[in-house]
Parts: sequence; structure tokens; C-alpha cells
Amino acid sequence: MQSATRLTLLLCATWAATVLYGEMGAYWASYLACSWPSSPSVSTQNNHVKIAVVADPQLMDSTSFGLPSSSIALQAAEFYTDLNMRRSFQSAILPFKPDVVLFLGDHFDGGPYMSDEEWQESLFRFKHIFSLNEQRAKQHVPIYYLSGNHDIGYSAFFSVHPEVLSRYEKEFGKRNYQFSAGKVDFVVIDAQTLDAGAKKSKERSSSWEFIKTLSPGNTSNPKVLLTHIPLYRPDNTPCGPHRSSPVINQRVSYAALDQGITYQNYLTKETSDLLLSLLKPVLVLSGHDHDQCTVVHSTPFGPVTEHTLGTISWQQGNLYPSFMLLSAGPKLSQNSTDLKHEVMTNLCFLPKQTHIYIWYICQFAVTILLLVFWPTNGLSSLPYMSTFVSFMRSVGAELFSRTKEKNDEDDGEYEMVFDAEGSMHLVKKAVAKAPSATSDSRTLGRGSVVARATAGKHQLEPDSSILVEMGSETASDDAAKVARPSKSKVRKVLQRLFRVIQSIVVIAALNVPLYMMLLFKDWIDH
Repeated sequence: MQSATRLTLLLCATWAATVLYGEMGAYWASYLACSWPSSPSVSTQNNHVKIAVVADPQLMDSTSFGLPSSSIALQAAEFYTDLNMRRSFQSAILPFKPDVVLFLGDHFDGGPYMSDEEWQESLFRFKHIFSLNEQRAKQHVPIYYLSGNHDIGYSAFFSVHPEVLSRYEKEFGKRNYQFSAGKVDFVVIDAQTLDAGAKKSKERSSSWEFIKTLSPGNTSNPKVLLTHIPLYRPDNTPCGPHRSSPVINQRVSYAALDQGITYQNYLTKETSDLLLSLLKPVLVLSGHDHDQCTVVHSTPFGPVTEHTLGTISWQQGNLYPSFMLLSAGPKLSQNSTDLKHEVMTNLCFLPKQTHIYIWYICQFAVTILLLVFWPTNGLSSLPYMSTFVSFMRSVGAELFSRTKEKNDEDDGEYEMVFDAEGSMHLVKKAVAKAPSATSDSRTLGRGSVVARATAGKHQLEPDSSILVEMGSETASDDAAKVARPSKSKVRKVLQRLFRVIQSIVVIAALNVPLYMMLLFKDWIDH
């Protein structure tokens, strides 16, 4: 029982360390592994505006799995997904103390298709996850939003249901606008309207009119283009080392009777080229793909880098969720092309939540196996362990005996002997050895009496009556064993089962409160 107690305590400590790391330490590790981008040649880093960029939260709802809102499975998935994003935002993003927070669209999953009641519920969750309900007296962080296809749909949908546009704009503001951070202008466009399909679409016309008013001659500040849908890229374009999923190629679907687009992976080549030529951005940020991708667009005025940011949610097909830290600072000169000093970016990765849950499952399986098969008296009771211990003891005893014999040979008396020339030599004195017993004799005590083996004819023969009686008793015992099952084995199984249940209860009693405390510590508004 002492060995089982030690095992239970060890498993309790292991589970406590696992829960602390999986529910809290992993987010601290993500925070410590990243930093704001900087350049050693720029001495005025404090003048840079620090922007945290988040893409595709895509809050799960009844449209995600086709489950009703009252489904327990859906509610559990929503809770743990929301909790993970809230922890990521509060423990890995807000500690960087950004001056601005930027969302690249797809705040919801089924935004265009939800009823007003469901949409308001998802909006409340969104504000709770990203701490928008909390009033921060010491720090006010401006937040900017992009509209995504999962927020308002594509042109084929919102042209028939314009109420989804007004519902979005009422809460998140305009869909086409511009804001400045430091000496960098950020241009936000509604990419879902640019390739609307219908040439005379009102939404398409208003978006392009806004873009044309932002000609490069109106300002000397560099521009960063913000679009939810990435710009066009040829099929199978490499996305860089940070991508974990296969590259997605272009796909555009149109509704019947020229009613607009129903889906697209990227903007068309004509739209992308026109955007780059009109705005001449120094950087493009996009989302929609749910995975990281960095491409360089060739333009007449030079190469333009586009960063497609991966989703922040672990439930949106990306095992490696991420966010971006962007520093926007003063430009060195009016004609400077040194983008490293104008806009600097750093991609940061969040905890691999799927791997953490797999770790929990594997550790639970190992815990059950250890509790079931752990020997009652510890590892020393196993046959191979006792054999190993005996072998090591015999090796140690033999080494010790050899050392002792060598020391005995080294001990003794020596006498000085002079030869004919007068030289002195040390000669060991001869020691008389006691006679050793032969293989067929045995010495008794310290006397001279020797007992020898007697002849075969003097050996005692067993009584035949005793043999018969012993044989009958053995047969009766065997029959009894066959007749009734062994109660000792059943008792051992029950004792082992009780011990396993007892250990599980102890482990759960210590770690479940710890897990619940960490759960609600991050979920409750501060």
C-alpha cells in the first residue's frame, strides 16, 4: 500500500503541473516567445505606434455544425473555443500593451444567416471574449474592424438581404474608411463588394469611389492596405515557412442571372492590380485563408509584401493559431523606400490547443494503466527487478571478495635476508595453510572429526504407507481446486479495482478544483 500511495501522490503532482501549464503556462510561454518588431538603426522606437492584429475569430454558432442552439455539444464547443480565444487575447496579446487593436474580419461564423436574436448573442460573446465589455479606466485602446464574408456575406446575399449590412454597420461602423497610426495611413476596404459581379451594384460603386479618392498624391504618408479577402496570386504560389496546411488556389463562384458572387478565395487579378496601382501600399494585410501566407506582388512601383494572417481560433482548421504585432513609425524621408523603418511586423504564435487536449487524453490513459498494473509492493516485487537486484548484489559481492583476497595476499610478515655480497632482500615468510576439505567430506566445528558420506545401501528409504497417504491428500486437494473457483483471485481483482478508484478520486479531488479555478479565473470579467 505504501507503493500505491507514492504513485498516487506522484500522479497528483504530475497532473497539477500539466493543468497549470496547459491552462495558464502555455499562454505565458507564447507571450515570452514574441516581441514587438524593432530595428537597431532606429533610435526613436518610442515614437512607433504599436498595433496588435487579429484575424478570423469566427465565433461558432448553430450554423457551424448544423446543431440546434440548445445542443450540449454545441454549447461545450462554443465555451471552450471562446475560452481559448479569451485567454489568448488577455494573456498573450494584451500584455504587450498595444496602442491599437485591429480585427481583419470574420468576427462571426454564420453572421449573414443568423436571426437578430442569435446575432446579438454572438455579439455579446464577441465583446466578452475580447474584453470590449470591460471599462478600462487607465487605458483606452482604439479598435478597428474589417467586414468579412462570414459577417455580411457576398454580393449575391447582401444584394437580396441589405439588412445584414445595416446590422453590421450599426455595431462596427463603416465598411470602407481610413485611419492613421503614427505617420502611416491604414486603408480599410470591404473586399466582398469589389468583385460584386453586377457591374451596376450600389455597394460596388461606393467602394470603388472611396478607393479612388485615396490617390497617393493626397498624402505623403505610406499606406497599408487592409482587406479581408487576399489579393490575387497564381495557383500553387508558395506561402513561406509559417504555413501548416496546403496552399489554397483561386476559386470564384457566381450566382445565376448575374446576381453576384457567392464565394471566392482571392480577389480577381484585375481587381488586385487596380487596387495596387491606385493605392500604392507599402504593405497588405489580409485574412480569410485561416492560415499564414506571405507573398510578394510585383508592381511597376516596386515589390509589395502581403501578409495573410492565420486565425486566432483553434477550431477553424489551423493547428497553429497566430496574431501579428505591427509597429508603425515615422518615415525617414519623403522619398524613402526603406520599409523596415516605416512598417515593421512580427508574426506570433499562440498555444497549440489541440495538442494540449491530446496531451490530456494521453496522460489520462497512462494514468489508468499505471494505477491498474502497478505492483502492490512496488517495482521491486517484479520478477525481472528481483533478478536484476540479485545479479547486482552478486557482482558486488564477487568484486568485494576479490579485493579482500588481494588484500590478504598483500598482508603478511617479511624478513631481511643478506646474500653473499652483503645486499639486503625482503622475503615474505611462509605461512602454513590449513588443510581444505575435499569434495566428499565436511568439517564439523573446529575439531578433527570428519563426517563422510555413507554408502548408498545405508540410505533411508521412504515408507510406502506415507507415500500412499500423501498421494491421496494431493489428489483430494487438486479435486477441491477444480471443484470451486479461487476466491483469492477474485479478492485481488476487487482490491485492485478499489485501489484504482480510490486513487482516481484522490487525484480528481486535488486537480479538478484547480482546473475549475483556472477556468473561471479567465472567463469572468475583471
